[in-house]
Amino acid sequence: MATAVPHAMIDALRADGPAADRAAGMALYGWLIGSWEVDLFDGSRDGVRRRSRGEWHFGWVLEGRAIQDVFIVPGRALRAGDTPAAGNRYGTTLRVYDPRFDVWHVTWINPVTGAHDTMIGRKDGDAIVQHGHSAEGRPIRWSFVDISPDSFRWTGETSQDGGASWQLVVEFLARRVA
Repeated sequence: MATAVPHAMIDALRADGPAADRAAGMALYGWLIGSWEVDLFDGSRDGVRRRSRGEWHFGWVLEGRAIQDVFIVPGRALRAGDTPAAGNRYGTTLRVYDPRFDVWHVTWINPVTGAHDTMIGRKDGDAIVQHGHSAEGRPIRWSFVDISPDSFRWTGETSQDGGASWQLVVEFLARRVA
């Protein structure tokens, strides 16, 4: 078996910027490119919010036709040995722009917990809203709100009534570090 060149896959995956044929549409998520530190607040059935700290890294990929991130909670500096699955988020999202319909196909995968969510992302006023369904079939809504060049709030919500009302499940407060 041939030995892989170090970082060859990463070098083939990464891009220096958006593809010229869709650069305008890529701007919706393009402002995220870089690294962010995150305070994450998980809700619980007893109403107590648990706080975790993490990191979120975004980059151009696939010839600049997509944006991929790596989301890590707890952050790498806070991990000690093998982190248990509960509360462990070490996954990736691939966001692919579809210029035919001016939408984004969004896929989140967390191999630790087996989570796999697919959504459609669009601009909604000053926010970016992603709609999809949970593994159980319930509507989910993930939103980037309160967006500034150096910070944003991300909310993860679910609906028990087909989207008539929404319950906040998780919230991230992000600050740009690079």
